[in-house]
Amino acid sequence: MSHIFQNQAGPSTNILSCHENDTKDDRTIALILSEEYANIDNEIARRLSNLSSVPHVPRVNTFFPSFSDASLDHQRLLHRLNTYGLYEVRVSGDGNCQFRALSDQLYWSSEYHKHVRKEIVKQLKEFPLYYEGYVPMKYKRYYKKMAKSGEWGDHVTLQAAADKFQAKICLLTSFRDTCFVEIVPQNQAPQRELWLSFWSEVHYNSIYQLRDLPVQSRPKKKHWLF
Repeated sequence: MSHIFQNQAGPSTNILSCHENDTKDDRTIALILSEEYANIDNEIARRLSNLSSVPHVPRVNTFFPSFSDASLDHQRLLHRLNTYGLYEVRVSGDGNCQFRALSDQLYWSSEYHKHVRKEIVKQLKEFPLYYEGYVPMKYKRYYKKMAKSGEWGDHVTLQAAADKFQAKICLLTSFRDTCFVEIVPQNQAPQRELWLSFWSEVHYNSIYQLRDLPVQSRPKKKHWLF
């Protein structure tokens, strides 16, 4: 089991080539890509405007559902995606899914997840007063653990991501009583929106309207992959 918008042209072939060859610093590449996708398409927000979000409380992962509960949760999430006409770009369930999904929203590719994780951990280290009260362990141990590839992201790292990337992170969830959660930056106005699906405590994916999908992520046939 796997771990429990922007509307412009994709990054240039030259940029991707430079990244793959490690000839440019990944921070520079990420900055260029981020600037390319700075204009936000609010179509998903309009579709979900009738939903009320609940206050977000950062927390670490302490509970994981049983197999039967997780299966029911997954069916609930798929139903909600279908209801609102949304498409999941599925990312690998290798323990990096939260960071991969955020990378896909920021750069239209999940392959920048290492850079995303590094920036989130940097945020955790530089501003401990924002987050340490939500972490039930030695804080230094926590952010060192989060720096490791394959370590599951949690709601604390989501808050740090919102703060670091000046983004409102919107989760369409599988929670029975909570369909929609918003994570907003703590001390600044959001400059973008990032949309994720959250199979609760199991997996994150990136979500779009079909027409907003990056070309490389479009299905070969016009159908929803639910």
